[in-house]
Amino acid sequence: MMEPQVVECVPNFSEGRDQEVVNQIVQSIRSCGCRVLDVSSDASHNRTVVTFTGTPARVEEAAFQCTKRAAELIDMERHRGEHPRIGATDVIPFVPIRGVTMDECVQMARRVGKRIGEELHIPVYLYAKAATREDRVRLPDIRKGEYEGLKEAIKVDPARAPDYGPLELHPTAGATAVGARPPLIAFNVNLDTPDVRIAKSIARDIRESSGGLPHVQAKGVIIEETGLAQVTMNLLDYQETPISLVYQHIEEEARKRGTNIRDSEIVGMVPLDALLEVVYSRLKLKGFSKHRILDFNI
Repeated sequence: MMEPQVVECVPNFSEGRDQEVVNQIVQSIRSCGCRVLDVSSDASHNRTVVTFTGTPARVEEAAFQCTKRAAELIDMERHRGEHPRIGATDVIPFVPIRGVTMDECVQMARRVGKRIGEELHIPVYLYAKAATREDRVRLPDIRKGEYEGLKEAIKVDPARAPDYGPLELHPTAGATAVGARPPLIAFNVNLDTPDVRIAKSIARDIRESSGGLPHVQAKGVIIEETGLAQVTMNLLDYQETPISLVYQHIEEEARKRGTNIRDSEIVGMVPLDALLEVVYSRLKLKGFSKHRILDFNI
């Protein structure tokens, strides 16, 4: 018997405050027969991360349909939020889970990207494993200048021309990055200080692009609802750079700057192995494995 094919898709939408808009986007995914695993909205970032799974064909269709619905409901001219973004559907990553290769996810990304560009007239940039250019592997490079900066750059700078779609942003939906990647962990650490300069300094020290930890993207922001500074991160390879190591570095850097960690959060889904590594590291457990977890064996 062939192994069932399962692909995960984790689109990020530039709306985290209007629940009705989020509901309609999520419904467009469910209507394609995919299983929605998680919906995480953040008002300060004004962003929603949806995690869903299904067969490759269903996931492809759902990725297109939710992008179409977001383009109808979200106006980037009015969008404001802490998280960097270039469009209503800011990013669409495809992640191989079971019975699917990374190369197959790359082909999915390119088919969906081409369709978004041709049918919705939204510029598409291929990134991560699907990137066709070295300078587009990393999302921060694609998001340089964000929506406002890209609006002009896409017209005049040949280096900012999209892989698919027109040489101008969609009037309300902006642009979209589409790619294929391994599982990613969106991890945020809230500091016990309102001084955003501290968060920005720590983010600079730990992110890979500044010579910090491998596979870590980080930015310092202020969270309006709490008034606290936050180090917001994407951990691109939790096996190479685990959560516990990142947390330890932030903890040490915060103390050097006269503050502490208030709390932390994970946005969206996370692999069990990533959390188990934290347990092993922080509790220094010996001879423990996931097979001793009660829920895992039920």
